[in-house]
Amino acid sequence: MTAYAIYRLPHEDHATLIRQIDGEPAEYLSCTELNGRKGFVVAPFEVTAQQPILLIRPDEVERVSLVESGNCKALATGRDARKWKEKRDYYAIDFANFHSQLVSGTFRKIVLARCADEETPDTIPPLQLFHRACMLYPRMFIALVSTPKSGCWLTATPEILLDGKADAWRTIALAGTMKLEGEHLAGEGEASTWSTKNIQEQRIVATYITECLEQFTGEFHEEGPRTVRAANLVHLRSDFTFSLPDNRHLGDLLHALHPTPAVCGLPKRETFAFITHNEHTPRRYYSGFMGMLDPETETHLYVSLRCMNIEGNRYHLYAGGGLLKDSQEELEWQETEAKLETMRNILDLRT
Repeated sequence: MTAYAIYRLPHEDHATLIRQIDGEPAEYLSCTELNGRKGFVVAPFEVTAQQPILLIRPDEVERVSLVESGNCKALATGRDARKWKEKRDYYAIDFANFHSQLVSGTFRKIVLARCADEETPDTIPPLQLFHRACMLYPRMFIALVSTPKSGCWLTATPEILLDGKADAWRTIALAGTMKLEGEHLAGEGEASTWSTKNIQEQRIVATYITECLEQFTGEFHEEGPRTVRAANLVHLRSDFTFSLPDNRHLGDLLHALHPTPAVCGLPKRETFAFITHNEHTPRRYYSGFMGMLDPETETHLYVSLRCMNIEGNRYHLYAGGGLLKDSQEELEWQETEAKLETMRNILDLRT
């Protein structure tokens, strides 16, 4: 099988398997090239010739029943203390560098991401990890993608980039993060009290999306923000519903939206350039987007958050967080640790 993707939409009881039976996925260097296209999209944070937008042709589409699969083997290798300290030191360097741009007033917001490497004693079949993610996270979009160019990626993400059909479309502004603990794990985070920093961060994203939509439609509506749960975290979310006069130009809208300030920053062009030149670990397909693109029927595209790149029994886990002027390094580190738990839980049945 040259390329495939299997995905499960939030709260659904089945998955959809997309296969391309020959050749390799089409490659594009701009979202605008997706205008009028159909297939499963795998887009990186930074598009390059070596890391293009990929479109898996849906030669075969199959509905897959979801039943809990066999046991995954527990994550038993333990943490390499030397490598952990090295990653922590790198994060401190990056934080100081990124935060200085906020203090100086160069940026209003910027997102700092990092990568954590994990290992299991034996190789776990990726489809088994996909099934486990579906069982653990019913509220989230779950996708497993494998292509020769991108490698194998698993994501469990709460963030819609573009979803809809005909004249009914939606996107969301998702930002702000808190971890649920103790008795609050029994609820949906409705008792959460949000800090000024989190509220400001979410408002920045919502304002950006409003400005993007104004370029394509005069008919849109915003609701929120409200608290929503994703795994053991809660976020602030605003929902945007809108109509489009022409669905043949979804690529143009994607070009305007991606990357949103939820994964990049403001101003967009300047923060994007700073991130790609200064983060210690390239993001690759983390904080890009993926999902089914079909302007004639239904489109379901999600930002690739809470994801990992699978290489045999080695797993590269990615997470990030939005920084503002009053951000504190240790708190931001702990936020990324909380986000990494989403993927670590899939590897460890003891959780």
